[in-house]
Amino acid sequence: MHCRRVFFNPPVNLFKPAGVPLKEILILSVDEIEAIRLKDNEGLDQTKSAESMNISQPTFQRIYNSARKKIADAIINGKALKIEGGNYRIEKNISGIGFHGRRGRRFLQ
Repeated sequence: MHCRRVFFNPPVNLFKPAGVPLKEILILSVDEIEAIRLKDNEGLDQTKSAESMNISQPTFQRIYNSARKKIADAIINGKALKIEGGNYRIEKNISGIGFHGRRGRRFLQ
C-alpha cells in the first residue's frame, strides 16, 4: 500500500452523539479525514486533493467515498466516530504548523 501524505493531524479523535450511549464506534482513518479536509473543507477538486496526498485520483475517490459513507452512517444512526490508523506520513504544512514528518500509524499525544 502506498504511503499517503497528510498535512493535518486532528486535535480531536473521537466524536460521539450527546445523550446517546456508546454502542458502536466507526473508525475513520487519518487519510480518510485528510481527504474530507482537502475536498470539503479546503474546497480542492479531486485532482488537486489526490496530488496533495501523493496518490492517484481513483485512490483518492475510494478514500473519500469511504469516509463520506462512514460519516453519514454515524450521523444518521447515532454512532461514534474515532479517527485513527491508516497508511500515512504527516508532513509539515505551508503555514509552519506541522508534526515534523512523523510516519506510520496514529500516535497518541
